[in-house]
This record gives sequence, C-alpha cells and structure tokens, in this order.
Amino acid sequence: MRNYFILLVLVATTAWSQKGDAEQIKAIFDTSLSDAKGYDWLNHLSNQIGGRLSGSVQAEQAIEYTKEQLETLGLDRVWLQEVKVPKWVRGTPEFAYIETSPGFTNNVPITALGGSIATPAAGIKANVVEVQGIEDLEKLGRAKIEGKLVFFNKPMDPTLINTFAAYSGCVNQRYAGAKEAAAYGALGIIVRSMNLRLDDFPHTGAMSYGDQDLKERIPAAAISTNAAELLSTTLKLNPNILFYFKQNCRQLLDVTSYNVIGEIKGSTYPDQVILVGGHLDSWDLGDGSHDDGAGCVQSMEVLRLFKKTGYKPKKTIRVVLFMNEENGLRGGKVYAENALKSGENHLLALESDAGGFTPRGFSFDCSDKQFEQILSWKPLFEPYYIHLFEKGFSGPDIGPLKNNRTALAGLRPDSQRYFDHHHAENDTFEHVNKRELQLGAAAMASLVFLFDKHVTEAVAKPTGK
Repeated sequence: MRNYFILLVLVATTAWSQKGDAEQIKAIFDTSLSDAKGYDWLNHLSNQIGGRLSGSVQAEQAIEYTKEQLETLGLDRVWLQEVKVPKWVRGTPEFAYIETSPGFTNNVPITALGGSIATPAAGIKANVVEVQGIEDLEKLGRAKIEGKLVFFNKPMDPTLINTFAAYSGCVNQRYAGAKEAAAYGALGIIVRSMNLRLDDFPHTGAMSYGDQDLKERIPAAAISTNAAELLSTTLKLNPNILFYFKQNCRQLLDVTSYNVIGEIKGSTYPDQVILVGGHLDSWDLGDGSHDDGAGCVQSMEVLRLFKKTGYKPKKTIRVVLFMNEENGLRGGKVYAENALKSGENHLLALESDAGGFTPRGFSFDCSDKQFEQILSWKPLFEPYYIHLFEKGFSGPDIGPLKNNRTALAGLRPDSQRYFDHHHAENDTFEHVNKRELQLGAAAMASLVFLFDKHVTEAVAKPTGK
C-alpha cells in the first residue's frame, strides 16, 4: 500500500509540474505572437543593412545594431568577442554565356563561389565536360578534362523529404570540385546551384582549395538550375560548344570582427550556461533574411520573451550571434576555445540556422539519458504542432562545443522551401513570414525554459560520472 501511495504522489507531482510548464509555455507563445520584436529587428538587418559577408562594412553595421538592441533589453551583460575573419570580395558582377557557334550566344546567370580566385582579366572561354560528381573525374581521366571547363551537374535528390540530406548529398562538388578538377588540368569549374527548384537564381556558397598552391588554383562559379539544364541539353546536342565566364573576386588579408553576446545571469546556478544563437554573417547575394538573420533575431527573442513574461531563469541564458559561419566558422571556433579556457559549463547549446519557416521541432545531439528526459517534454509542444523530436545534427556554430555532457540542439523548421533561397539573391525579407518567424522564437524559448527549470548539472554529465 505504501508503494502505491508513493506512486500516486509521484504521478500527481509530475502532472502538476507539467501543468505549470504548459502555462509558462503558453505565456511564451502568446507573447511572441502578439508582441513581437524579432520581425522588426530582421526588417532592419535585411532592408537597412543588407547582405553581411564577413569582413564587410555591412557585417560591422550588423554587429553594432544587434549589440545596441540587446542593450535595450535590460540584460545583465552585453559584450563583443573578437574574431579574426577572412575577407573575400566579389568585385564587379560576374558574366557568362554559352556559345553554340561563332556569334551565337545565350547569356546565363552565374555567381562566383565564395573563396574562388578570379578568372584572367579577359575571362575564360573553353569547351565543357559534364560530370555528375567528383567521382566522375577519375573515370574520365586527364585526357578528357585538360584544357576544359568541368561542369558539375549533380542535382539535389528530389525524392528525399529531408532537404538537408539532399543538400549534403551533392554539396561536395561545390566545396571541393575546383581542387579536384585542377588535378586533371581543368581551366575552371561550373557548378549546378544547390536548389531543388528550377529558376534563374545562381546560388553561391563556400568552396576550398585546401592546401593547393596558389598557381594551381582555378576559378569556380555556380550557375542557376535553369542554366544548368540548358547547358546540359546543349552539350548533348553539340559537345563542341564553348562556355565563357568572367569574375573579379579576390581574397584579402584577414580582418578583425566580433561575435555579439548578451546574457541574463542565472539566479541559482549562474555558472551553468544555456546558449541560444545563430550566425550574423551572410552571403552578399540577397540580404540573408533566412540564412541566418532569422536565427539571430529568434535567439535574441528568447531573452526578450523571458523578460517580457517575467520568467527569472535559474541558469545563465546567453545569446551568441556568431560571425563567419558561411566561409570559415571562425566565430563558433573562437567562442568554444574561450569557453574551454574559462572552464564554462554549457548545459545546452541551441542553434537556429535552417530558415525562418514554420517550426516542426528540434534535433538533438546528446546522450541517451538526456534525450530520454527531453522526450518527456514532447507533449508540451504538441498543442503548437511541433512534433519532431529526434536525434541528429544540431548546428554548425555550436558544433565546436560538442563534448560528452553538453546537449546540442537545432531548431527544425519546415525545410521544403529553404533551398529555394539559400545563398541566393532571393534570400530577402519579403520571403519571411512574421508568424512563422515568431513561432520559431517561441519554440526555442520554450525548450530553453524547460532545460533551465528541469535539467540539473548531474543530468548533463555522462552516465556513470
């Protein structure tokens, strides 16, 4: 009988706790949807500042603006963390065309890949060899590649519902294609944009030459999906066509930039840190609204929502707006290095870097013990149609914090339209829906609230320690 009584008490206590949690989460969602600031912050970042490539004037303006906004929230501390970042500049707009015969050309939308060298001043015009991935280079061999442009035309797999998996399946041709093609004597590379939709927007993105000698490097650019279809079809009709492109980009010396950080000090466990963040830099095409202005303002909203609803966290809640995710991940690495040197104890690091679309849930990189506790909170999110709680990738900027006790998490919005805008000229403010954006902010704040209230340092440690 005694054991039965204890069980009843435990069940009643759990039910009461869940009721209290549900009330706080409702207050968070109600406030986020009726008294929003994130959308206004994003409007300024996007329309008053614009694309925020690392090392640019716009990136520095974004640092100043977000620091000022955090200071208005009445946080316990706001500061800048110095980061040395690469400075790559695009130069004058790129230009390209397909030449089917002398004097007969079709212009195609093109953009230099981030980190690429320029073409010669007069551009490059050469025959083209089409491949479906890096592995095809070896099959063709030097004899069929030397002196030509390599056209990487492996598309994202449209059958994959997880569009990030589709992206991962072909992005290596963009990142490492130039280095690999140069080894076979290619003059340059053209890459099909990482986009599931057929349109005329070329998508940029990071590429790397690794440790390749400067004189061996070749220029790299992406063309739109429509242009890729046109080029592929034209090559089938006439393998001897020529492709011309010209770009003026260049890599300069590293410059000083900053992560922007603000925090509410924990009332009971100030030395235990819960981090929320996104990356403040973006590519220079478009204005970086989805990637990742949305994640930055959602992270800022988490702290504002706590202030607005009167919730006083037990642990320190910290927002970090990372610099240089797009072409170096320097901000995330510097933050992790400093946290390690300072002996900081991060219980949770939560990142939003998948766009401002409707939130579906979260993915977690954590221990089984941590995930078991997290799953017990899933019913609290179901009234908001946030059903996805799964193990998986968290986020690039928080990745360097990975250890055997810190739980890493990523907000997972609906991703079906994300790659329509990713790294392209149409990643702009009008494509972000205010309600979807604020639902994501509320979801993040709710998860942070539950971690703050229920997760102890003991749970955060590995099993058996």
